[in-house]
Amino acid sequence: MTEFENIVIGSNAVPSLAITVILMIAVPVACFLYWRGKHKEQTKISWLIAGAVGFMVSSRVLELGVHYLCIVMDNPVSRFINGNTVAYVLYGIIMAGVFEECGRYIVLKYILKKDRTRENAVLYGIGHGGIEILAVILPTIMIYLVSAILFSRGTAEDALKALKITEETAAAALPSVQAAAAFDFGSMALNVIERLFAMLLHIGLTVIVFCGVQNAKKGYLPLAILLHMLMDTIPALYQRGAVPLWSVEIWSALCTAVVVFIAVRLYRKMSE
Repeated sequence: MTEFENIVIGSNAVPSLAITVILMIAVPVACFLYWRGKHKEQTKISWLIAGAVGFMVSSRVLELGVHYLCIVMDNPVSRFINGNTVAYVLYGIIMAGVFEECGRYIVLKYILKKDRTRENAVLYGIGHGGIEILAVILPTIMIYLVSAILFSRGTAEDALKALKITEETAAAALPSVQAAAAFDFGSMALNVIERLFAMLLHIGLTVIVFCGVQNAKKGYLPLAILLHMLMDTIPALYQRGAVPLWSVEIWSALCTAVVVFIAVRLYRKMSE
């Protein structure tokens, strides 16, 4: 596995990854503590938990199950989607928008029937976005950190043994180790800013869906789905190598600003 022997861990990789881990934990915790402290009387912890569970079920169980059938398994559908950029992007953004927003709608409308305050809607969004960081993003960053430490302090052979990377798993593990080696403070800033955008997006989309539930207006769910799909369009194109990374960051900022603007207006219109 000569590819691993040629990997050189950057001097800033370990400290920047360590700080990223700390900040990834701090973002959802700080959001929760601030909102809960400011609106203790109007919020219930159950809404935070419901947001976390709703995300895990809708996105990490149901949506991933469909992905396994349509993307991972070898069949005519997966070959068509993986072999066509337009199909891949459309499939990805539709699945993300439909599963997450419909899951959000079902929980808000049919499960959380008590304590329907606008403050709880924000808390639900914090739970939704927070668990995405802690359960999806953070483990990847921690794997990067462990890889960077092992490769920087010992030989490649020792690191591979510690990480349990074999000849069979080397091809799949190589991109993660390379990403860890190239990680720096710029990468740290991009990752943290991206998560802040995602948190604001999830909070904003939750407020939009919640407003539709509260006012029995059917148009808010399709709006949330559409906004979610738009947000994911450029990142999906980036995954296919069709656009540069900087376009993803700019697009994310613009879409987040639009969602937050709409959500703030709806939030202020809802009765306290």
